[in-house]
Amino acid sequence: MKHEGPTPGMTIAGVDSRYLEAISGAGPGSGRVRSLHGGTGPPVVLLHTVRTQAEHFHRLIPLLLADHSVFALDLPGMGHSDIVPGASYEEPAMRSAVTGLLEKLDLQNVTLIGESMGAVLALTAAVAVPDRVRRVIAVNAYDYPGGIARSSALARVVVSGILAPGVGPMIARVEPRPVLRAILRGGLVEKSCLTGEYLDELHGVGRRPGYPVVARAVYANLPSLVAARRLYPQLAVPVDLVYGEDDWSRVSDRENNRRLLPDATFTQVPGAGHFLTLEKPEVVAALVR
Repeated sequence: MKHEGPTPGMTIAGVDSRYLEAISGAGPGSGRVRSLHGGTGPPVVLLHTVRTQAEHFHRLIPLLLADHSVFALDLPGMGHSDIVPGASYEEPAMRSAVTGLLEKLDLQNVTLIGESMGAVLALTAAVAVPDRVRRVIAVNAYDYPGGIARSSALARVVVSGILAPGVGPMIARVEPRPVLRAILRGGLVEKSCLTGEYLDELHGVGRRPGYPVVARAVYANLPSLVAARRLYPQLAVPVDLVYGEDDWSRVSDRENNRRLLPDATFTQVPGAGHFLTLEKPEVVAALVR
């Protein structure tokens, strides 16, 4: 059974919302994935963070539309993509959704841009289908233990509660807007970049039937993102590693990736946290150009 989500309440000028039907061989529990699409020119595919969706890039997309064809994906079960009981949310399953999008739409010479969890998937998808990927821009890659728990004491309590046996599903179902707001603001230096409109969109999606199960599974499977680092040395395309100066990653986490990807370009952005594309979208847009 597939759960239909609410109509997105947030719009981005110049893009429309489309669904890609389930891809044969994409793995158990695969359903439709939704993407935002607009613009013309060389393709750019955007992959979002933990607990967000395609609208996470609402400040970056307008900077790319004039000269790029943009696809912003809702990862499986997230945003307005189908929620399918029994689906896997481990890194290989989410990676297959990304490569499936590239193959289904026959995209070539793609610039993959991912933030947080999406950065890991951009890197591993480029390993899986290097013939389709021109370049990867990996922003604040979430490939280290701890992650969101480093955001704030509140985030540690909430995520630990969601993962707790017994009470976890109940806690995942109760996500008050002020709590969601406080956790997301923990990933920002400039707090005003989390607008009420965007927060309302995320909060509405969190009310979808079945979404608490997805949220719990995503948090539980974050270690698979850490394990995916073993694939990085296989990358054969140019890579930009981009970090907000105040990202949750530590200096040691960033240096570990620089060692794994010695040919990558490394950029550290002052005045930005984990959600860099909300705070400094112009930095990422300049890298694309």
